[in-house]
Amino acid sequence: MPEGPELHLASLFVNRMCAGLVFTGAVEKSEVNKNPEVPFCCDAYIIKAQSRGKEVILTLTPFKNDGDRKRKVGKHQSQHPMDVVFRFGMSGFFRFTSEDDLPKHAHLRFYTNESPRRVLSFEDTRRFGSWQANGTWQKDRGPCVMFEYESFRENVLSNLSDKAFDKPICEALLNQKYFNGIGNYLRAEILFRLQIPPFVKARTVLEGIELKIEDKKEIKKVITVLETTDTAGKKGVKVETPDLLSLCHTVPLEVVKLGENGYKPAKAEYSVLQAWMQCYSVDGMNSLTDHNGRTIWFKGDPGPMVPKGAKSRKNKWKIQKDHDYTDSKKAKKTHAESIAIEKPAKKKDNIKVKKESATSKAQSGTKRQNKDTKRVSTEPADENKKSKKQGKRSLKVPPRTGTNKIKGQHEEELIKTKRNSVTCRASATKAKPKRRSSGTRRGRSR
Repeated sequence: MPEGPELHLASLFVNRMCAGLVFTGAVEKSEVNKNPEVPFCCDAYIIKAQSRGKEVILTLTPFKNDGDRKRKVGKHQSQHPMDVVFRFGMSGFFRFTSEDDLPKHAHLRFYTNESPRRVLSFEDTRRFGSWQANGTWQKDRGPCVMFEYESFRENVLSNLSDKAFDKPICEALLNQKYFNGIGNYLRAEILFRLQIPPFVKARTVLEGIELKIEDKKEIKKVITVLETTDTAGKKGVKVETPDLLSLCHTVPLEVVKLGENGYKPAKAEYSVLQAWMQCYSVDGMNSLTDHNGRTIWFKGDPGPMVPKGAKSRKNKWKIQKDHDYTDSKKAKKTHAESIAIEKPAKKKDNIKVKKESATSKAQSGTKRQNKDTKRVSTEPADENKKSKKQGKRSLKVPPRTGTNKIKGQHEEELIKTKRNSVTCRASATKAKPKRRSSGTRRGRSR
């Protein structure tokens, strides 16, 4: 989306808004957009639009009055008409506003010759759309399913040997070489009305149509209408069941008949189009992703050519209505991630705190030992060094052993350090009188 009907409605919008208006100056491009410049500049020109499948052409034609013929045309003035081909991508559309109300994502602008000026702009929020100056209809695209129906039908039925029809019918319908104008929601509606499984080979579906037409020898008239009378005597209309190619023509025209009520991209209003849809993104319908990653909506059996690992997706329209859906989803993720991150962080913090408390206790114990062992002989000092080394090794115990084991080891180490300090004090008290006695004896001998 937008598809063939939306581009045709866009061309009707341009013709309606630009009727009787004269545009002037150069065509401006936004600095952000990467599409090429449109080298057209004219004092007065008019704009007309036409559509074909998934393309729209704006024709810029210089406008000349009787008085303008005598004027000299500048070097930079365009003298010949220029066709600018637009492809809308995912979110492109035309908007006509005043110059003060120019939208943020207006990437190509055409200004009117009036005061205050108004602007016809090509708006594209996602920037997937494109344009081409001096362009033509793309050669790789087939005839339009809406306005070139006979050529479209002949193009498909005369090329059934192409490899494109080896794919599932849901994927072949998106091939613009044969189905120019059909998109994601149109293929779902067409297949649903005919109750055709989406993942059936396209050739098997279309070969039956070819035989049917050859038998009847009616290529131009596909759907015949016969007048009949029922039992009550009232006149009725009996319509032949349409085939796939005829629905590719009539279903898009149904969307066109909805008019502006069906497609209002400027207001993001799609309620009328949603009410018209019978399958696409409707509650109760199934959905799977095809081989190209596009979602196809259907009912019943999907068919034998379902891709491996195909996933189902949620209702698209619900996501658009609920504006806070993406924000809340992100908030849930961040909340879950924060919880997952905080849990291991808390464990590490607990282990660090316990290690710091253990080291502080060990340091306080060693300070006491250092004070008491200043006057002690070398033997108890060596024991203190061993106890310090043992304490350091115990602190390097990995956190997998558990907090209870670490607590027990620290308690045992503290008990050892207390015992060592007691023995050191006792040895110090015993050593002091020995030193005094040796000094007195030496003095007497001298």
